[in-house]
Amino acid sequence: MWNEFKKFALRGNVFEVAIAVVIGTAFSKIVDSLVNDIIMPIFGVLVGGTSIKFLVLNIDGVIIRYGSFFQTAVDFFVITFSIYLFIKLFNYLRGSESVPLQETPHPNREVLTEIRDILKEDQLSSKEKSTDEERTFKVRIK
Repeated sequence: MWNEFKKFALRGNVFEVAIAVVIGTAFSKIVDSLVNDIIMPIFGVLVGGTSIKFLVLNIDGVIIRYGSFFQTAVDFFVITFSIYLFIKLFNYLRGSESVPLQETPHPNREVLTEIRDILKEDQLSSKEKSTDEERTFKVRIK
């Protein structure tokens, strides 16, 4: 079991995902600071001097925190746009605008293709035999 786990953990994709999670966590903190400490205070000053996060609507004792929702939505759009720009910059520095997906051929692809072709031929020949048998069967009934 340990060897299987080691094989899994030492794959290239697992390391790439782990690195992406760490970078994403750090990047998220930077974007949160950008939104909470720069963008939202400026937006609050433009709206009337209050912090957007603390805007609430009180209806019969039920508090609806629409300001918190608005700030979360702004966080989402800033994070999404930042990731988009980061990927564009990464692709530019890498030298390609888009990363083409490369299909790695299966080592037994040729053998599998031959087996598929043989099965198709067998299927066709068995259909021809069955149609001949059906014809003779119909002739015998008449």
